[in-house]
Amino acid sequence: MEKLKWGTPEALRSLLCEVVGWKSMTLTNGEREFPAKIHKKLLDLTYFQENPNHLQLHDADLGRSFLTALYKHPEAEDTIVFISHFDTVNTEEYGDLEEFAYQPERLTKILLDRMEDLSEDARQDLKSGHYLFGRGTMDMKMGLVMHMSLIEKAAAEEWPINLLLLTVPDEEVNSSGMRAAVPKLLELKQEHNLSYTLFLNGEPVFSQEPRDNNYYIYSGSIGKIMPSALFYGKETHVGEPLGGITAPFIASFLTQRIEWNDSLQEEVRGERTPLPVTLQQKDLRLEYSVQTPYRTAALYNVFLMKRNAAEIMSAFENIALEAADDCNRSYKEVCIKQSVEPAWEVRVLRYEKLLKYAIKKLGEKSVEEIKASIHSNPEWDDREKSFRMADTLMIQCQELAPAIVLLFAPPYYPPVNSSDDDLVKQCVEFIKKQAFEKYGLSVKQVHYFNGISDLSYVNYHDTGEGWTIFKANTPVWGSYHIPFDAMAKLQAPVLNVGPFGKDAHKRTERLHVQNAFAEVPALVEGMIKMLIGNKIKLNS
Repeated sequence: MEKLKWGTPEALRSLLCEVVGWKSMTLTNGEREFPAKIHKKLLDLTYFQENPNHLQLHDADLGRSFLTALYKHPEAEDTIVFISHFDTVNTEEYGDLEEFAYQPERLTKILLDRMEDLSEDARQDLKSGHYLFGRGTMDMKMGLVMHMSLIEKAAAEEWPINLLLLTVPDEEVNSSGMRAAVPKLLELKQEHNLSYTLFLNGEPVFSQEPRDNNYYIYSGSIGKIMPSALFYGKETHVGEPLGGITAPFIASFLTQRIEWNDSLQEEVRGERTPLPVTLQQKDLRLEYSVQTPYRTAALYNVFLMKRNAAEIMSAFENIALEAADDCNRSYKEVCIKQSVEPAWEVRVLRYEKLLKYAIKKLGEKSVEEIKASIHSNPEWDDREKSFRMADTLMIQCQELAPAIVLLFAPPYYPPVNSSDDDLVKQCVEFIKKQAFEKYGLSVKQVHYFNGISDLSYVNYHDTGEGWTIFKANTPVWGSYHIPFDAMAKLQAPVLNVGPFGKDAHKRTERLHVQNAFAEVPALVEGMIKMLIGNKIKLNS
């Protein structure tokens, strides 16, 4: 057997630092260039030199690519899919140390002279020598390099199983990479006669609360959806305030009812989703004037465990109807007090109803031209385009105002869970037992990974109309697309086993050295060999 390039903790650490050094912030050239560098790195392995067609780059969007690397045993069908993302969030919060954010060894040393800038927890971790600091060390390039090392070892030792490494861009914004990869997974399955047995992500362990040092494995991933609203009032001059009704006034009633609304919270298996909050609320005007603001928009964040898009839209609509009733009542009370005849009544309508009305009034060709014009604006992201689409249609249909237009804005992450799957149960028990016996490490199972992950786009189950309601009420559907049908064909359980770290997305992001470079790779390797030994198949 040839000597392994990444077969020791020291070699893995070196590989991680090299890969972290390849800057890959979402929507940058670094993100576009990154997968080609991984391709070149994997091509150094004898297996991929002998099987170059098993190592491929595939188009995602915006000049970005995702990479697949398949180790195929000639007699195996069972296949574990390793999933990771290689994009990172930005590094502005590092301040004058920003140039070192992608140099883990150097940054860790520099921080020893800057300990007064750190929290007490980060200070203690730094002094312990057990952590490596830097952007992407924890979230989630360590997961990727661990998968690379496992592919290398499996090929060298000829493990009787197939391993498919998938690493994608854009998990941090829209998950464009994973959504593009779903159809490719189906193609590879057919091309190589693969039977997907497990989707195994390597996202890091996230603390459940501050100062939480427990090690977790995750048998599912939390969902996320963004019910949003366009508030379209009636304009007037500030000197005649009751001659119209402002959009901020209307919005205030819905935002008060959405924010921290526990009816939109879910509890499953003793775990609870965070409360909903407002992610954005803004005026759609681009300039100041004494005309009252009559067009505003708001994004709300809702986490999911069991609910689908149809259920969320129904709940959102009921809350909006209550908010509109309160708004109308309050408006009428002011009018009566001011001896003014009430002129307006706020209505609630879903985007799909607005769209049908606009098509009937303007014609399908005109509506398609409006959509194309908004889609072509390079300065607007999917959220802005969503609002502008609804706003432009309402401008052409002002007889519907004042109104609250309900819609969905990207991204949407369906929840996924495999806690009841027999294979996953065996994996969880194996890791718990081995971690404690080998490392004295106490492992806790979490049923829903609380950091959002690309696992949301596999093993999709929706027997109702969830996805059709999402499609109908997402203004940018088409340019933003979720392959629901293809996702439903990727029926294999999910599991997330990744390295322990702290402070993802913060300037003190750091990775636990022993856990990342020694413990977790050994545990995952042992788990895979356990599955091989048990010959567990998805459909057995």
